[in-house]
Amino acid sequence: MRYASGHKAETRERVLKEAAKEIRAKGPDNVAVAGIMARAGLTHGGFYAHFPSKDVLVKEAIGTMFVDARKRTERIDASGDPRAVLRAYVDFYLSPAHRDSRDRGCPLPTLSGDFARSKPDTRERFGKGVVGIAGRLAAALSRLGYAEGEAHALLAQLVGAVALARAVGDAELSDQLLAHTHASIVARYGLETAQ
Repeated sequence: MRYASGHKAETRERVLKEAAKEIRAKGPDNVAVAGIMARAGLTHGGFYAHFPSKDVLVKEAIGTMFVDARKRTERIDASGDPRAVLRAYVDFYLSPAHRDSRDRGCPLPTLSGDFARSKPDTRERFGKGVVGIAGRLAAALSRLGYAEGEAHALLAQLVGAVALARAVGDAELSDQLLAHTHASIVARYGLETAQ
């Protein structure tokens, strides 16, 4: 059977998207290649036509996660007003919907602990994603007069709030963690009227 010229690339992309979802949902150590391939509509045997190992799949899926995160926030980046950009990002990031979307949300609060124990090349790939997100925040913050390091502090606060809100068993406390962090960031950067 002959396939269209882009078939292999499209199939590989489908596997990466499924792997990215699965890794965000379960962590890199708790995913099975057979399950990922099945969700992509493929057999386990076809895996090695696209990836030499599970480690390579995980490393490549990290890139897919950050590309997906970028696509979800492109409209935020397109805004001209830096306060509106930051407010939209903070509103999205600290929302209950984002907290509850572990398999589709930002990989930072979900996977930072997992990838801290990964191989150096995997950690490097994850670090590039961190740099990308921090750079986008820094661009908006610099237009408001803040130094580049402020983006790292803001990102750490956002990621930490979502990670803690996901980890606690008390729904009210989880909501409070998001709401209090949101209020603190909005007040710190004067985003009260930005929408």
